[in-house]
Amino acid sequence: MNKILIKLIFAFILVLLFISPVQAARDTDSFDGNIYPIYAGNGSLVPPASTLEQSLKNKRTSVLVFYLDDSTTSKVFAPVVSGIKLLWSSSIDIIPLTIDDIQDRQSLDPNNASYYWRGKIPQTVVINPLGEVLFDKEGQVPIEDINQAISKATGKKPPDFKVNIKSYNEYNSEASKQGYTDPR
Repeated sequence: MNKILIKLIFAFILVLLFISPVQAARDTDSFDGNIYPIYAGNGSLVPPASTLEQSLKNKRTSVLVFYLDDSTTSKVFAPVVSGIKLLWSSSIDIIPLTIDDIQDRQSLDPNNASYYWRGKIPQTVVINPLGEVLFDKEGQVPIEDINQAISKATGKKPPDFKVNIKSYNEYNSEASKQGYTDPR
């Protein structure tokens, strides 16, 4: 019995030697979990606090962000989405949506977010309180361009400073502005 136990322990140790630990990888299309807590330092973005239908009903500016958790481009764009929330949180409804939920379910109803998705990620859409699309771009869109569209939609001036995306390491980033205390 002692020999069997020793063989089992030895086999277990050998198996452990060949198992690599799970690692997040921003620059690969691997699934690491939800990208906003991991790569943007902001888990409050998901699930969205509001739907597009609710936002339009309440006459608020909506910012739709279509993404995929296992997409390199979405991972890199995640801190920009966090920066938008930092700057405009009280003036807009930011609605990040994973396309896993809407693929093959595109709607013909403009009150449904899937109506605006064009098939590429990340995609950012800014819709004013009247339901008009003011901005619709795919890819790594500069935050300044998104701020201009939000400014037009809300009637508020865009911020007169830049949001810094601080990276703590290859995986974790955070949008911030030193001394920033006035979300719009």
